[in-house]
Amino acid sequence: MLIPVSTDTWDYDIVLESGAIKNGGKLLNLERKALIVTDTGVPPEYAETVAAQCASPKIVTIPRGEQSKCFDEFRHLLSAMLDASFTRGDCVVAVGGGVVGDLSGFAAACYMRGVDFYNIPTTLLSQVDSSIGGKTAIDLDGVKNIVGAFYQPKRVIIDPDVLQTLERRQLMAGLAEAIKMAATNDAELFSIIENSADLTGDLPEIIHRALLIKKSVVELDPRETGLRKVLNFGHTIGHAVESFNEGRLLHGECVALGMMPMSGKEAALRIENVLKKYGLPYKIEQSAAELMPYLKHDKKMGTDGISCVCVDKIGSFELRRMSADEVLNRLED
Repeated sequence: MLIPVSTDTWDYDIVLESGAIKNGGKLLNLERKALIVTDTGVPPEYAETVAAQCASPKIVTIPRGEQSKCFDEFRHLLSAMLDASFTRGDCVVAVGGGVVGDLSGFAAACYMRGVDFYNIPTTLLSQVDSSIGGKTAIDLDGVKNIVGAFYQPKRVIIDPDVLQTLERRQLMAGLAEAIKMAATNDAELFSIIENSADLTGDLPEIIHRALLIKKSVVELDPRETGLRKVLNFGHTIGHAVESFNEGRLLHGECVALGMMPMSGKEAALRIENVLKKYGLPYKIEQSAAELMPYLKHDKKMGTDGISCVCVDKIGSFELRRMSADEVLNRLED
């Protein structure tokens, strides 16, 4: 299945197909030098499968975890391309989750002012969210995604089969992003997740519907000047929780927590129940005072506050301008 995405820089396709990773040589232009970036948490055979289809592959494996979204690993990738004499005609291929995709995409955007970038996400979270839309970034001084660029991939390959090797905690963290999208934009998708008796069997439809939401939003607002902010539901407080916990919680788990204070009573009850069903956290343990320093450094915070996504009824949303204090008051309430 091809899902076309149109942006303000260039158009590209999302390929959603079981077994697609084995067809990378046909789906991507790999007849050139290719930096294949993966991490220690990804089964090595995935990067090796892609490398076997490249004319001149170089695999770089970074440490697993958010701590790898840093200047040291960013420099590592740039140095690897420079040492291998990469030109502007060569490419970078991310084979991993959101950390790998964000870091690789930023390196691709910066090396020689931009080389082709392909994304092959191997986690549910990156398949439904971070691999699409062109957001690339690294963290700085404990603040997430504060240094980065908008840089679209040339193609995204989504192979649901690779999720079979994903540990359950990671799978559920990815499901939190699908829950986020459903809560704001697709009441029917929320009901599918809410009532699923066979999540594995329902995953292809969940992925597909979540991708259609992300595609629609990204096409209308590629640089997050308005509508795209809807994708930040759960992220305002979630990012603060994530920074405070310094990697002890997964990104999707923090998004799950961040949705609760931004939901009205009716929506919050349904979201809490679905989070409980899948073993996701729903109670924030930190106080408002503990989270305040991280919230004030959120890159979306302006002098007049931050545009927050609120959900009062599942399947719809409202953007509301709030100060940091108002956001944290919702947490206390």
